[in-house]
Amino acid sequence: MSPRAGTNTGTTPHTLAFVESPVQLLNVLEWAHAQEEPGAGLTVVVLSPTDPMTRGQLRRMAELARGEGHAVRWEEARGGTAAPFRTIGGLRRLLRRAGRVVMGDPFSRYVQLLLTITRASDLVVVDDGTATMEFVGQLARGERLVRWHRKGGRPGPRDVLFAPVSSAARRRLTPGGGRRVEVFSSMPMKETPDGVAVTANTFAWTRARFGPPRVTKGADMVGTSLVETGVVDADRYLEAVGALARAHGATRYFAHRRESADKLHRLAVETGLEVVRPDLPLELIARRGPIGRTVLSFPSTVVHTLPLALSGTDVRVAVCDIDPAWLTEHASPRAHGFLSGVTGTARDVHRLASVSVV
Repeated sequence: MSPRAGTNTGTTPHTLAFVESPVQLLNVLEWAHAQEEPGAGLTVVVLSPTDPMTRGQLRRMAELARGEGHAVRWEEARGGTAAPFRTIGGLRRLLRRAGRVVMGDPFSRYVQLLLTITRASDLVVVDDGTATMEFVGQLARGERLVRWHRKGGRPGPRDVLFAPVSSAARRRLTPGGGRRVEVFSSMPMKETPDGVAVTANTFAWTRARFGPPRVTKGADMVGTSLVETGVVDADRYLEAVGALARAHGATRYFAHRRESADKLHRLAVETGLEVVRPDLPLELIARRGPIGRTVLSFPSTVVHTLPLALSGTDVRVAVCDIDPAWLTEHASPRAHGFLSGVTGTARDVHRLASVSVV
């Protein structure tokens, strides 16, 4: 199927949604399902990344979105130097006419640039995982928008160059002047910016469309990209995965889409775990099943989302803390505190102490 198949180019949509990851598109579908008229006037614009794993999952999610009656516009937004100019130029008219803009990643430079173009008076931020917690906190405190694993470092030349756009986007995401801002999230919010409406994402669409799953007797493990983002040392991570798998009898490892092939190969060889590269976000994979009676995870988004997606089943989600000794010397000064907060605020999970590694 052509990437643009199902695109509605003949009408101006009331709502434009911008996504760059499979999880963001899943949460756009959850948000649309929660609306009174979920199929009315929504066009999903996929700002496609270059990573093959992410692109594959996005294509599968795009098929599900079309099946729900939504238009999907696939943009090769990173396909060469001229791609951003071509993408933004092609979207300018739609952006100026849209009454509502839904976005999955307010930290994205692409999204921040698009926010400076739109005149929409209704802005919605849907979950992009744990980053949503940081976004809401930064907005409430009036801070510049910086991803949690980069916070504390010195801004690079590109950050300085882009600072005016980022500041303008932050102002656009602050309610006022007739603008309504909503955060649609399954994550806990310690701080809520004045005037921002927070709506709970209960994964009702996922539960309605998939499952209930067949639950097996064993344990499964969920992977994380903390090594790839430079937060956790690779050797310590692999040792921790092996120790956790042995302690709980895990047999499968569901890889994060950003995990490198070399690391996953080494993990399979050293731990004996079967590495599974899902073709959909884990919430859907788990809901379809089969899934282990225990799902093991390190601090990540899934410790918040899986209990919701698997509500009504006998599956137990268990989260293992990150030992500060596993952090790299390049990790953000606040990395451990943030990861501990992800674990500590999770509901309906069993908390495990960090495993010992040599």
